[in-house]
Amino acid sequence: MKDKVAIVTGGGKGIGRAISIAFAAEGAMVVMAARDLLGMEDTAKEIRSYGGRADAIVTDVRYEDQIKKMVAHTLDQYGQIDVLVNNSGITGPTANLAEIDLNDWNEVMTVNLTGPMLCAREVLKPMMASRKGNIINISSEGGRSGFPMRGPYAVSKRGLIAMTETLAIEAGEYGIRVNCISPGRVRGERVEQVVKVKAELLGLKYDEVMATLTMDCSLKRLIEPSEVATAAVFLACDESSAITGHTLVVSCGKHMLH
Repeated sequence: MKDKVAIVTGGGKGIGRAISIAFAAEGAMVVMAARDLLGMEDTAKEIRSYGGRADAIVTDVRYEDQIKKMVAHTLDQYGQIDVLVNNSGITGPTANLAEIDLNDWNEVMTVNLTGPMLCAREVLKPMMASRKGNIINISSEGGRSGFPMRGPYAVSKRGLIAMTETLAIEAGEYGIRVNCISPGRVRGERVEQVVKVKAELLGLKYDEVMATLTMDCSLKRLIEPSEVATAAVFLACDESSAITGHTLVVSCGKHMLH
């Protein structure tokens, strides 16, 4: 990925942080875009500590004008955009669909689906002009089948897979590849928060709910953020040049044991 320019939304923590660090280690110049400036600055500091290049621009993907500013900043700074990773997302409410508040539903769709669409739309303009580019959407195994008590999240992540396949067809003639990564349960703050809320709602202990997360995985463990980042590096580099419209499952075997 030497000398490639990559935008990573939600780049300051979790999977986004791991992808930003992995891209920079491969020689890419990374522009992180998220609401959490402190997290992005910490990640950028780590990248710069070993000679990498990283920028942080505060961006809320709910707002079209901020996305346009993010893209303009990247083009002004580097003159090109080679890779976009649509990683920003929220977990949404933990409740049955019959109990979901419309505002909660709309917020999840806006952040998890409309935001990535807008980011893709804006980077596609320079990518189509240069007839090259690479978009990677971060979906979830929670969006590949029914997900009780997490309906808005599941629907939004399933939508990302459909968007990936649609964009891959539409942008292919310009030499642009569009792929998707579908992680299972990744170790980190987000999973911990979901488990905490679910345990409270069901009247169970935190450890009891956490223990259930790996029961349907053949490897019987959580995924590390760095393992998702490795998949992103593969899809972003030229070694995967014939792969587009694909959803790469990184799940420790969860998809085999539904």
